[in-house]
Amino acid sequence: MHDSIREIEDWTDQATKQMLNNLVERKQKFDRAKKMHLYILWISIFTAFCFMYYLTKAVLEPYSYSFGAMFSVYVSDSIHLYISLFLAGLFGAVKVLYQKKEKKEKEYQDLRKEIIDRSKDLWKEEAWKKRHQVFDKMKSQFDINLYHGSK
Repeated sequence: MHDSIREIEDWTDQATKQMLNNLVERKQKFDRAKKMHLYILWISIFTAFCFMYYLTKAVLEPYSYSFGAMFSVYVSDSIHLYISLFLAGLFGAVKVLYQKKEKKEKEYQDLRKEIIDRSKDLWKEEAWKKRHQVFDKMKSQFDINLYHGSK
């Protein structure tokens, strides 16, 4: 459990602290997935741009007089096929990482909304008046908004 969640006073019970800890862990998983998707996306775009620039200079400009000549030069060098397959794999990885990122975001948002919906059950009587301290801590330390259910 995170130290800052452990340090929350006793008016927040252990089950609520565990829910908050799970929320923080899901937020961190979502942030990592988002970062990984973004990195692979930019690597894919940069690699595709470099390959297209190379093809323009090595194949398209010198052999622009005939499509058949361009196609023949393109398929005669096997490195073009390997780079094309590598780029297809990169863009496939971008798609898979996007789907994983969306799944992790949904899990995170669902748990966050559940905590917001159940806040009346989690903090009762005197604790209800102090719950804003927990909400402020979650917002300032982990960038998790528990005040509103919408993103």
